[in-house]
Amino acid sequence: MAARSLASLTLSFGLVNVPVKLYSATETKDAIRFNLLAPDGARVKQQYVSATTGKVVERSAMKKGYEFEQDRFVVFTSEELKAFDEAASHVIDIVAFVPEATVDPLYYDKAYFLAPDKRGGKPYALLKAAMRESGRCALARWVMKGKQYVAQVRAAEDGLVLQQLLYADEVRSLKELDIEDAPVSKSELALALQLIGSISREAYDPAEFQDEEKVRLLAAIDRKIAGKDVVESARPDAPASGGQVIDLMEALRASLAHRPGKAASKPAARSADVVPAGALKDRKPARRASKADDAAAVPVKLRARK
Repeated sequence: MAARSLASLTLSFGLVNVPVKLYSATETKDAIRFNLLAPDGARVKQQYVSATTGKVVERSAMKKGYEFEQDRFVVFTSEELKAFDEAASHVIDIVAFVPEATVDPLYYDKAYFLAPDKRGGKPYALLKAAMRESGRCALARWVMKGKQYVAQVRAAEDGLVLQQLLYADEVRSLKELDIEDAPVSKSELALALQLIGSISREAYDPAEFQDEEKVRLLAAIDRKIAGKDVVESARPDAPASGGQVIDLMEALRASLAHRPGKAASKPAARSADVVPAGALKDRKPARRASKADDAAAVPVKLRARK
């Protein structure tokens, strides 16, 4: 299924305008959600209740208020709040080009893809090539859904990425934690570097990882549907924390002595928990059991979307 664009925009810098289409770079997979039920199995519904009278307040009667002191609010109408929304704009306004490495990933928020729109192929390709050659990315302002954002536009191998950035007051500093700068000896550093080198890889492969907790939960749901008892798997003891004193050099040497060959071995999983590679990605939610399912046990499996 072809990707659907979210908007048609213009990437603007100087007198150059690049018509582009905006696409979401990520997709949210359905989370495993549980419904709250009454003792008789019926769904329950949420209601808002006045803290003063205890009576139910309908959503249509609610107001929005800002608490400037404890239990004191200033109230805004919907029309007043709409007046603060930024006017819709179809321009991504580039204000500067900076070395890509100077943008700390801590500021990264949601990512989007930019693709050339009609008559935008040539300037798009030129901008991408120029940014890759210079090692610089663009800082831009843009407005989406009534809110103004600062964004980074960077050149990837296959196209341009628009990375929505957080504002400075939305990112905390490590300095707030007052972390001790403990001295490190040359021998300790040499052993640590040796350990890093022994388990280093050339690149990050996202396909190598999957949400194992979600896999186990889906397997448990399927066992429930099949009418089987769920047995909680034993979990390894958590490593000791707190004030435990360890010999750092001995720990580094032990890590090197027990380093894996190519990849760390994984604990054996129960057959009911085994999921083929890629099955989690496109798995449909577990279906409800039918009467036929109640009459005969159903083999446990994860159903992949066709």
